[in-house]
Amino acid sequence: MPMNTPDVLRLADIGYEAPTALLARRGLALRRVPAGEPIPGSFWGDEEAGIIGTTVYARDDTPVHSLLHEACHLLVLPAERRSQVHTDATDSVEEEDATCYLQILLADALPGVGRARLMTDMDAWGYSFRLGSTRAWFEQDAAEALAFLKTRNLA
Repeated sequence: MPMNTPDVLRLADIGYEAPTALLARRGLALRRVPAGEPIPGSFWGDEEAGIIGTTVYARDDTPVHSLLHEACHLLVLPAERRSQVHTDATDSVEEEDATCYLQILLADALPGVGRARLMTDMDAWGYSFRLGSTRAWFEQDAAEALAFLKTRNLA
């Protein structure tokens, strides 16, 4: 791991069982990529999760926030669009905001993660929000993202 990489929770820290079950309950699959191999469908490369169709790809060194973010990109899309996704799920600010909000909600379903830790990791990784932190955005500036999720029965 590079010396300047933030200390965030990674799949190796929490295992694959809970994330696999969480994604499966929502119609997605999680595929484990062997160490050292490129992650299929990864937009950012390196250890970042990838998406192709309804499958999320990750390695042991993939940050949990990255896994949830990419999975949530798929979840905010209408089901009929998911199968067409390869690497880049959206260019919509509305969908990006909803993705960030949903990943925070889903963090509570992963033992040892939870929304507080996920928001800390998102800040450490460099997610950027107008109010300066993930928590401030989530608590004070995310009404539109929540409304978007509610229209899709995701929150």
